[in-house]
Amino acid sequence: MTEEERVVSQENAEESSLEDNFKKLEETIARLEREDISLEDAFSAYSEGMQLLKTCNAQIDRVEKKVLKIAGDGSLEEM
Repeated sequence: MTEEERVVSQENAEESSLEDNFKKLEETIARLEREDISLEDAFSAYSEGMQLLKTCNAQIDRVEKKVLKIAGDGSLEEM
């Protein structure tokens, strides 16, 4: 995967939903688990998986910041 392809892939991952990115990550892991994968393909899949993982973590962080907590008086407050 070239640097340009990696950047485009990262941009697409950032626009995808968390669930879609988890699915892509699972597919990447499945590719890595294949016995017939070449070293070059394994490295490419690993790099792609790490980028997806970073994107998923960033998406989770954004969601966590939006989680509301219930205050003592019953009103909702952002955490």
